[in-house]
Amino acid sequence: MAKNTKKTEAPAAAPQAPAEPAGKPAGGLFGYAPAPESPAAAGDIASSYGHFIGGQFVDSSGSEALKTVNPATEQVLAEFARGTAEDVDRAVAAARAAFTYWSALPGSERAKYLFRIARIIQERSRELAVLESIDNGKPIRETRDVDLPLVAAHFFYYAGWADKLDFAGYGPNPKPLGVAGQVIPWNFPLLMLAWKIAPALATGNTVVLKPAETTPLTALRFAEICRQAGLPKGVVNIVTGDGSTGAALTAHPDVNKVAFTGSTPVGRAIAKQVAGTRKKLSLELGGKAANIVFDDAPIDQAVEGIVNGIFFNQGHVCCAGSRLLVQESVQDELLDALKRRMGTLRVGDPLDKNTDIGAINSAEQLARITALTDAGEAEGAERWSPACELPGTGFWFRPTLFTGVSQAHRIAQEEIFGPVLSVLTFRTPDEAVAKANNTPYGLSAGIWTEKGSRILWTASRLRAGVVWANTFNKFDPTSPFGGYKESGYGREGGRHGLEAYLDV
Repeated sequence: MAKNTKKTEAPAAAPQAPAEPAGKPAGGLFGYAPAPESPAAAGDIASSYGHFIGGQFVDSSGSEALKTVNPATEQVLAEFARGTAEDVDRAVAAARAAFTYWSALPGSERAKYLFRIARIIQERSRELAVLESIDNGKPIRETRDVDLPLVAAHFFYYAGWADKLDFAGYGPNPKPLGVAGQVIPWNFPLLMLAWKIAPALATGNTVVLKPAETTPLTALRFAEICRQAGLPKGVVNIVTGDGSTGAALTAHPDVNKVAFTGSTPVGRAIAKQVAGTRKKLSLELGGKAANIVFDDAPIDQAVEGIVNGIFFNQGHVCCAGSRLLVQESVQDELLDALKRRMGTLRVGDPLDKNTDIGAINSAEQLARITALTDAGEAEGAERWSPACELPGTGFWFRPTLFTGVSQAHRIAQEEIFGPVLSVLTFRTPDEAVAKANNTPYGLSAGIWTEKGSRILWTASRLRAGVVWANTFNKFDPTSPFGGYKESGYGREGGRHGLEAYLDV
């Protein structure tokens, strides 16, 4: 495994646009000229990467390498090391050695590094947005307009807290925990990194982070940003690999804090793994959010919220509004408007600025989405998708709507993690709440109504960590995020996100 001590030329097969044009919605008076972002804006991608340990890119102790591909083209972007237990040992040792110095710094000094990282992220936002789209498959307008601004905002926000921890509500002079082992998913690679690293560093902890095996590139580019910002060696370490690497990290005896975002089955396994230890644990897991539309809701506004709630990031969102609960009296009107809107969605090249829905992240995830939608049809639900052309290579799935769904259907109970919406109906507010809460998850929900009293009445009865009113998928670094039941526990973001990294 070659060290990534310097950038190399782009790999033999450079990133390129899909072989066929972006998916076009059927009908309509106006066409869209292609508006592609240049893949060259992502900068040089090394042919192979090692780990980032102690401030340097180093070889793995093992010989196995994994590959990351562009989901829109199935083209190999780079190879990266499959981390071993020995690699994790080295990274944790580097983080432990750096902790003595980092935790002793005044908060105002730690804040300087976080502010510097935030500014560099802003300066390199185009590069990072393009790289994220290439490696993940999400549309460039989402990485450019949503992901990267939020990444920078989280570092700015927690930089502001670094010298104010005495006033955060956790007692005088709260102490950091030590070394944080963090495992992040593939749906928001750089944003999940920011959610975890920013509060950890602000509170004086050091970090060993493992990115997802399908999307390691922006985490490795973030390692370069840490060096550019002059962050002390060992404060942030990045070990790439698969599930076995993550398991070695979360099980490591010298890790004081484990933070995981991902699937509920893996989160359950981690909870069992750390049970009986002194490790502090936070889990942000799956969801099956209900988006509730009452009969007095503004239909056009609700339709936009529904579309954003389920088709944003191809539905690869743990808090996606994947269950639409609509009051019976407005069902037909809402579904007609929703189908018209879905017919305008453009599916295709993630680097085209006109694209609404990009590529599914991996062949494995596409197979899962396909299997669950097939099960929905087999169980009697009625499936509908707008007509659109799809590129000939890559991993793609049309935006899909199911009606005639009952609460017993798998598509109403299991997290699909794709652009698939299940529609259920209700007659009364009590029935809406009962159906919304009839899920093993409890991460998020949405309410659409013109009555403030109805919003408050419904929200107070929903068992969900985040409830949006007349909007959906709105995030802010000052606001805590997390769930109940099988959606995990602990909060990230806001003042509450500091607690996970403090000995209180």
